Amino acid sequence: MRKQQFTFTRRQCYFCRKKIDVIDFKDVNLLQRYLTPWAKMKAAHDTGTCAKHQRRLAEAIKRARFMALMPYVKR
Repeated sequence: MRKQQFTFTRRQCYFCRKKIDVIDFKDVNLLQRYLTPWAKMKAAHDTGTCAKHQRRLAEAIKRARFMALMPYVKR
């Protein structure tokens, strides 16, 4: 019996695809897409973001939390 082979297609970064260079911390709807239901940041391999934009995304989420635009945790 042979194992099935799966082809893995790498997801392209949303920000690279749309040519977005600056991630605004005030755009809460965009940032919510990259959080789990418990308000934790999703990993880059789950979201498909590149390393550069993952760092900028993390910085924007942290700023939004500090400015009380987003929660630190959800209960």
